[in-house]
Amino acid sequence: MAEPLGPPWGWRGHGAGRAAHVEPAPEYQATTSQVCGLYPFTAGSGTPTAGTPVGRHQLWGEVVCLDPLAWLREGLVTNPGMFVLGQPGTGKSTLVKRLVTGAVATGTTPIILGDTKPDYTRLVDYLGGQVIRVGRGVDRINPLDAGPLDEARRRLSGADAEALWWEVRSRRLSLLLALATLVREARITNAEEVVLSRAIDLLDDRLDRDPTIVDVLHILEHGPEELRSATRTDTADSYRAQTRDLVFTLDLLISGSLAGVFDAATTRPLDLDAPAISVDISRVRAAGDKLLTAAMLCTWAYAFGMVDAATALADLHAAPRRSYLGVMDELWRALRGAPGLVEHADALTRLNRAKGMASIMITHSLADLDALATEEDRAKAKGFADRSAITVLAGLPPRELARVHEITPLTGPEQQLVTSWSAPDSWQPGARHPGRGKYLIKTGERLGIPVGLSLVGPETDLYDTDQAIRATA
Repeated sequence: MAEPLGPPWGWRGHGAGRAAHVEPAPEYQATTSQVCGLYPFTAGSGTPTAGTPVGRHQLWGEVVCLDPLAWLREGLVTNPGMFVLGQPGTGKSTLVKRLVTGAVATGTTPIILGDTKPDYTRLVDYLGGQVIRVGRGVDRINPLDAGPLDEARRRLSGADAEALWWEVRSRRLSLLLALATLVREARITNAEEVVLSRAIDLLDDRLDRDPTIVDVLHILEHGPEELRSATRTDTADSYRAQTRDLVFTLDLLISGSLAGVFDAATTRPLDLDAPAISVDISRVRAAGDKLLTAAMLCTWAYAFGMVDAATALADLHAAPRRSYLGVMDELWRALRGAPGLVEHADALTRLNRAKGMASIMITHSLADLDALATEEDRAKAKGFADRSAITVLAGLPPRELARVHEITPLTGPEQQLVTSWSAPDSWQPGARHPGRGKYLIKTGERLGIPVGLSLVGPETDLYDTDQAIRATA
């Protein structure tokens, strides 16, 4: 027989706990910022609210926002660099696409610096941005094209114009040296660098347009007096002997495996006013890593040149000030092409904060560093992760987390959590990967924020990177 329930105010009688009268408790309403000290009745979640909503906190359900530029403005981080690390299929690209969408909505211009798969083309098209498809038979990139930088230089005068001219010259020479290093698979000598710099200066004086690699090759083969003096040679034969290797190296850039991509003027310049830009280099992927690396290097140089030009014009109040979000996916494929390429990428990305540009670097594993040619390159590449104020971890195995811990301190529970996302716990077909859409956001010594991302509306279709696989099933 069930025990009878007591009345709301308790049983009558001595010691029965009856309350003769119950006063209503006073009720107050206020924000968590005002009453956060009334422990234990109110406690703030501590999740950042600046930036693009990327999901809910996995422990208490609060909305978590993320944006490197917004976090920098709010003083949450010291630089706008972000490093995303995780196994394939865990949703790294999905998170970055959400950030790209949020950037467009808040007036920041995302630039996909070499889409190799392509993962971002459909999204940028949907957002009304510009998609440039680089490859044989489609769009070409002139590595010596100054692009918006030259346009900005022509609008300046005096010392400002001269400073920008030196910047254009430096970028042209740096990229040409990087491409020559790539095809030669060895560093360019000091003497060859002197000759190339003199050739670029001559072409800049003689041409009323941007020079091309074809122009550089022709002037080297012709050998005018200015180039002969640069090589410290007295006769035509000694000059040809001195520049023979360099001529063949440049010829490989326009007639070897890279033919049809870098041997003419740029066909589609980047649009400064586009809400988003994607440089799709997936068509050159089939031609091998060398062409893919060359396309990435040219894309980086051209895009960072555009950002520099916009910054220079804004400083002179000749154009509105813009902010940019650079996405560098498959980062290590570009860096492992030849010794010394890491230094070129490092020089391009080091001063992003001063330009109002955030960067997102994406890779599968820090073990990719081991594929780089030299210990010097591996040390510099590790600096990319060191300098990134925000580290986002998707599912990773324990051995990988041990390497991450050397750069970004992780607590034991954090490592266990990320490890639990790294492999499916079932062999049942169609089972959802336990780590898909789950991320741990780390900044410095702070405790990580575990986030679960859920797609909404057209995101399910636009962010899907497995459509080609399902279409053939």
